[in-house]
Amino acid sequence: MQVMMNLVLLLQLVTAIVMIGLVLMQHGKGADMGAAFGGGSSGSLFGATGSANFLSRSTAVAATLFFVCTLALAYFGNLRGAGGSGGSILDRAAAPAPVAASGPVAAQIPGLVAAPAASAATTSVPASH
Repeated sequence: MQVMMNLVLLLQLVTAIVMIGLVLMQHGKGADMGAAFGGGSSGSLFGATGSANFLSRSTAVAATLFFVCTLALAYFGNLRGAGGSGGSILDRAAAPAPVAASGPVAAQIPGLVAAPAASAATTSVPASH
């Protein structure tokens, strides 16, 4: 499932970059008046209005793919969160985490969990560095 989520994320990033490029290539509404007086757009690759139709349709397709990828990522994120400890992120943040303490203080404060004692194997330093 992680591979699928990475592929959807990659597709979303690519569609976002494509959408940015397509929007920047489109002419604004003010550019139509200049084209009416011989702006030279009729000699373009797609014709006088063909480029506007092609770019606007391509932008719509990229936006649709971006929207579908966003919904898929939300779905996969919800699936991954449900498999954990349960509840939402806010529920898990509201529950206090136990604090590890050692010594006689841990027995006096409710809610504290005593830390395990360190063994000699973990605290010893090797002879050679």
